[in-house]
Amino acid sequence: MTEHVVEPFWKAKSLEALAPDEWESLCDGCGRCCLVKLEEDETSRTYFTDVACFMLDCVSCQCSDYPDRKRHVPDCVTLTPDLVRSIDWLPPTCAYRLVAGGEDLYWWHPLVSGDPDTVHAAGISVRGRVRLNDRQVGEDDWQDHIVRWPMRVPKQARRR
Repeated sequence: MTEHVVEPFWKAKSLEALAPDEWESLCDGCGRCCLVKLEEDETSRTYFTDVACFMLDCVSCQCSDYPDRKRHVPDCVTLTPDLVRSIDWLPPTCAYRLVAGGEDLYWWHPLVSGDPDTVHAAGISVRGRVRLNDRQVGEDDWQDHIVRWPMRVPKQARRR
C-alpha cells in the first residue's frame, strides 16, 4: 500500500495561488521588515537600521495594530507577489522571498516547527536587538544606526 504524502501549501502553490490565510501565515514574525531602511540615492542600495517602526512590539515582533497599520503608517509596505519579486530588501530568510524563489522554509519557521517561538530561538527575530523606534530617533540620526545583521542568516538558524 502506497502512502500519499501531501505537500505543504508553500511547496504546492505559487504565491499568487495562496489563500489569504495561507499568505498571512507565511510571515514568520521576525520583524526584520519593520526596521527602518535607508536607500542610498546614487546606488539605490538599501541599508537596514536597528530602529523599528513605532508600531512594532519588539518583544512579540508583531505589529501592534496590523489590521489598521496603514492608518498609522500610510507608507507601510503591503507585500504582494509582484512586490516580493521586485524588492531587494526582504531578508534572505523571508518566507515570501524563499517561496517566490522555489526554496523551502527554514526549520525554525512556525509553519515547519509548529512553534512560533523558534523564530526567536534561532536568532532570526529582532527581539533583543532593537530598543528604539522611529519616533525616538530623529530621521537625521538614522544613518548612525545602520546594521548588517538583518540581511544575514545566523549560524544557528541555517538549514539542518
